[in-house]
Amino acid sequence: MTGRKFPLSRRTLLRGVGLRGVGAAIGLPWLEAMAPGASNPGKAPVRLAAMYMPNGAREDMWTPEGTGRDFQLSPTLEPLADLKSEILVPTNLWNQGSKGGEGHYVKISGWLTCTTITKTLGVDINCNGISMDQVAARAAAKHTPLASLELGMGPVTTGVDKNVGYTRVYGSHVAWAGPTSPLAREINPRLVYERLFRASGPQGTTARQDIALLDRVLDDAKQLRQSLGAADRVRIDEYLSVVRGLEARLERATMEKSDWKPRASFDGVSKPEGIPKDYAGHVRLMLDMIALGFQTDTTRVATFIFGNEVSNQNFSFVPGVSGSHHSLSHHEKDADKMRQYQLINRWHVEQYAYLLNKLRSMKEGDSDVLHQSMVLFGAGIRDGNKHDPHNLPLILGGRGGGRIAAGQHIVYSPDSPLANLYVSMLDAFGAPVERFADSTSAAAGVLA
Repeated sequence: MTGRKFPLSRRTLLRGVGLRGVGAAIGLPWLEAMAPGASNPGKAPVRLAAMYMPNGAREDMWTPEGTGRDFQLSPTLEPLADLKSEILVPTNLWNQGSKGGEGHYVKISGWLTCTTITKTLGVDINCNGISMDQVAARAAAKHTPLASLELGMGPVTTGVDKNVGYTRVYGSHVAWAGPTSPLAREINPRLVYERLFRASGPQGTTARQDIALLDRVLDDAKQLRQSLGAADRVRIDEYLSVVRGLEARLERATMEKSDWKPRASFDGVSKPEGIPKDYAGHVRLMLDMIALGFQTDTTRVATFIFGNEVSNQNFSFVPGVSGSHHSLSHHEKDADKMRQYQLINRWHVEQYAYLLNKLRSMKEGDSDVLHQSMVLFGAGIRDGNKHDPHNLPLILGGRGGGRIAAGQHIVYSPDSPLANLYVSMLDAFGAPVERFADSTSAAAGVLA
């Protein structure tokens, strides 16, 4: 990188944008310089979420026994016992786009795009596609205040993984608005709550205040651009384009009265105090925010990353575990490491069950929010020890408004495209596509 004479602090950048309201909502893109809508109350909308578990799964304890509706949950999936009729487990799907990449990075960044990311040390990050969630978000954007929510548990990792020659930035993203536009994730549940609450409020005066803030953001970004290298100037230009687009939407909001109304009240929902010290509590709060966004219809699309790929989060808080995630995933068939690895997988499934149960408890007319939702859970690696992209560990929860044939285990022929599942999900969401990435058809048996 050239043209920069001072180290660029991410904290300084965020102050420049502002950590309130719109500033927290838009965030800055990852830069090289950082490295060392109308609602119909008579018809409930369909929602879509994707939850990513890093470092794969212990494969011999993942796959259910039996097929179709006559199946038994595996030890890792047992926390979903009371939700068995609400989930669909697909077996033998793979992401062909990730087969040539080494390590973890090509697996996570291509999980929702089904593309092959560009191998780079950080200057020209490119996933070469758009993620499935963002196809859905574009279709639903006119109906809700927030097109989508991108949530995570830790900041974007930077630097280069010299073992495989990829920038670590790839390991922090599943949601891509475009080939070179990974979407910033919010990691503070308090800021997520404030963003949802703010978006659900009256738009007139608030929109004018937001436009004033965006004007300051644009000025700050333009000044920052002058001090950056060529690669970062391209990213700042993309960022400015996004900000200008947001400003245009806010200007329309000051002139047009939106007939959108929240489908549920924020009353009785406590604002989180911030990021809890314990990881498990932090996860639950983030999942609560997804549920709140769906219940109120503030957004219909969300993604959540439990941890960046190669995450070495310590899971000693789980009974029977005394180590860190990534280290244990490289079990080398050591019996005790495999035991602990499976317990970590099971803990993640328990959190998934928590969100599904929370959505099921949210009544919506004669149904509930889970019935109206599709919540994908899984990883971009089958076994963390082998970095295997074949037969990915996946679960789809919810019925997508009655479009998803839940309550079954579907076994496909080996190496069926993961993208086929996404074609089916987008159809159920109301954003049908003829093809997505390397799809060959809709996934058989998924749609009711």
